[in-house]
Amino acid sequence: MADPVSTAVQSVDSANLAGTAVVHDFSIIGMFMNADMVVKLVMVMLLLASFCCWAIIFEKWYLFRNIKAKAQRFENEFWSSEALDKFYEKSKKRANHPMAIIFVAAMEEWFRSKTGSPTTGGGLKMSLRERIVQVMQVSRNREIENVESGLGFLATVGSSAPFVGLFGTVWGIMNSFHAIAMSKNTSLVAVAPGIAEALFATAIGLFAAIPAVIAYNKYSHELVRFSNKLEDFSTEFDTILSRQLEG
Repeated sequence: MADPVSTAVQSVDSANLAGTAVVHDFSIIGMFMNADMVVKLVMVMLLLASFCCWAIIFEKWYLFRNIKAKAQRFENEFWSSEALDKFYEKSKKRANHPMAIIFVAAMEEWFRSKTGSPTTGGGLKMSLRERIVQVMQVSRNREIENVESGLGFLATVGSSAPFVGLFGTVWGIMNSFHAIAMSKNTSLVAVAPGIAEALFATAIGLFAAIPAVIAYNKYSHELVRFSNKLEDFSTEFDTILSRQLEG
């Protein structure tokens, strides 16, 4: 017959061991430190991508706010100016946004053509107008390319980060199942920590992807609107120059 005291001691020891097994650090740092090396690498990559995305997001927020305010102020001064020559002399010293750069580039091409060949005629006037239009188009494309820089990275992170996080999750779950098979312990207490650490990689992937997708859609829309604004200004300025050439 079994000794009741020894049986109780064994029960207490088993409970203590079970309590010790249950203790696991489910904090963010704890799950990171207990994760597999591959999962850790995935998490670090996603966190770095997230930091870069937030840097781009704040930089684009400031950039669009700045260039839209300066473009609005420039347009008001442009349409209220009395002479293009005087406005050009005033603007070329502070051409620090796309609309002013396009205007200065067009005026410089106009002045170069006026001080060039003295030959006149309809053919020369048409070629001058075409050159000015091309100069404005090249300047506009160059400025739009500068404003657009960084949006491709947001799109890449937004589309790929969930899959990278999912890769870390799959890898972590595979390792958890392997450890379960080796220990022959299928209890929830043994399974939960490894699966939680694996799912943490997917959470970080979504944390990186969601702001990137939202920011990319917002700034892409802002870029299209600003590009159309520059296009409209170039068209209006081309109309003004064509009247000057025909006059």
